[in-house]
Amino acid sequence: MSPFRAAEAGAALLLALLLLLLTACGSRLPERAFETRPTANPSGGEPLRVGIITSVTSPVGGQAFTGTRDGARAWFDALNARGGLDGRRIEVETCDDGGSGVGNNACVHRLIDERGVFALVATTALDYAGAPLVSRAGVPDIGGQPLTPAYDTYPHLYGIYGSSAPRTGKEPGWGGVLYGGTEVYRWFEEEKGARTAAVVSYNQTASAAYARLVTRGLRAEGYRVVEEQVDFALPNFRAVAADLRAQHVDVVFDAMDTHGNVRLCEAMETLGVRVDAKVTNVQNWSSSVARDYARAPGCRDALWATGASRNHQDTGHPAVREFRAAMGDRPLSQWQLEGWAAAMWFTDAARSCLAGGTLTRACVETYLNRPEGYTARGLLLPVRYEHLARPPTTRNTCLSVARWQDGRGWVSQGEMTENCATVPQLGYRP
Repeated sequence: MSPFRAAEAGAALLLALLLLLLTACGSRLPERAFETRPTANPSGGEPLRVGIITSVTSPVGGQAFTGTRDGARAWFDALNARGGLDGRRIEVETCDDGGSGVGNNACVHRLIDERGVFALVATTALDYAGAPLVSRAGVPDIGGQPLTPAYDTYPHLYGIYGSSAPRTGKEPGWGGVLYGGTEVYRWFEEEKGARTAAVVSYNQTASAAYARLVTRGLRAEGYRVVEEQVDFALPNFRAVAADLRAQHVDVVFDAMDTHGNVRLCEAMETLGVRVDAKVTNVQNWSSSVARDYARAPGCRDALWATGASRNHQDTGHPAVREFRAAMGDRPLSQWQLEGWAAAMWFTDAARSCLAGGTLTRACVETYLNRPEGYTARGLLLPVRYEHLARPPTTRNTCLSVARWQDGRGWVSQGEMTENCATVPQLGYRP
């Protein structure tokens, strides 16, 4: 996995684990599990069928994981409107796995065995239990969100952020250890002068484990770290906010879900606590900030987001303008842009094969495994699959950074291809 995104994947996995505590997953597939977008056969030949698996009706709620699906659909709709892939329409079949392993396995069987999809695109699964089945079938899964370690474990799976791991199918990463870099913490130190950081977590195993990883990274970059932990069932965010003020914290990181972040910000607002930066991740990088943080304008003014894709509000970039035009008037998110980029990645791989005369899964994977990093026309930091025998100890890594500003939305902070540093890689077990 790319160095920075390995840590972000840990955060996403944490969110999944936390939210699974809120409700038990059922053993049957939800009623809306199979959604199909039918298309007529084009004059240029039979449609090329791709599948999208999304945890729509999951414990998280109906909007948490749909961004990547919607972005990918928008790409394929626009592609079909231009005549498809060398005259062949792309037929998109979606499946809602309900956020459960049973449902995910059923979606994999449905799309691969029954519908015969050529590839999966922009998978966003809370429990990717069907990943071994996808790998054994040799079906390329392109541009998925790494909510679980599957993309660092199995061949034929290609997450949106890349991977350096061997991916033998036995265990994630190197001997069950994944690695993440410290570039986020380096950036806030160098650009904002941050020296004291707070890490807020729940008293829950997954949350505490991820908080320890963040704390290690901050200390490796020389921060004084204030560790704050709240009860998962009855969190006292006012006490945390009061201590942030007493400790003169510059920047706040967290190991919590969106709901917890909003409640922390509201407590900070009530007590008049101000920090230079309240840092969130790519999943919360959306236009819903004004609504979500409506009762915490001071904290909202300190929100920053970091990631590995170009800000969806960077309208000075032509690829972003194309994405926004296709999305129309819909509320936008960074996951939508990354779903769009995933569909573009599949399309570019397929076109390279058609240019050579034959479209096969093996040919598509040759394109995905090439040494040149894939950037989706500048929307992504270079994505590579390297299969290194040993994990790197340091790496030069770049970073996309944006800050929320009322009236302007997410404002990019520098050019992401220039926000780069050589940083240590820290290991952790997912």
